[in-house]
Amino acid sequence: MENYSFSEGVAPGGLRDKAEIKLLICYLLKTLGRPLTRTQINEILQEYSIANYFELNGAISELITAGSVSTQLINGDEEITLSGKTEYQIRYIEKDLPKTVREKAVKSALKILERERIERESKVDVIRLDHGYHVQFTVMDMETELLKITVYVADESQIEIAKKNFYSNAVSIYSGVISSLTVE
Repeated sequence: MENYSFSEGVAPGGLRDKAEIKLLICYLLKTLGRPLTRTQINEILQEYSIANYFELNGAISELITAGSVSTQLINGDEEITLSGKTEYQIRYIEKDLPKTVREKAVKSALKILERERIERESKVDVIRLDHGYHVQFTVMDMETELLKITVYVADESQIEIAKKNFYSNAVSIYSGVISSLTVE
């Protein structure tokens, strides 16, 4: 019997074998050197259609059952940590994964973790007007407001697009404004 069954939503070159998916999860945890939540792992591997959602969650459950990873509940989500034994063993087999898959997964992870950090450290406030909205974007560094920008948008769909783009580009926006204002 095959070791996989779900391939819906998996891009060409993605992983269809549950053993490879488990290896990639462990590789990510080792490479990033930090725990990830189940939600983060799902988002990371779904971004580039690296693995099927159901196969991925089955692989996570199998890793937990086998003791390859440990979990604890943090804010309603399982935080997954690589066990020391597994971290040692992963060094010898991580090259069995395609390089492009490893690179895409790490790139996606770094992007998602950075976006989550920016979302925690930045603020977006929406002010309803008679016609449209003011959306106020604030870039923070600890307790200090580094930049506050207010823009007008016409409707709620524009608010969501603006928020998404702000969180994805907050550092670039801040750098661009500072550069524009300080370069002679």
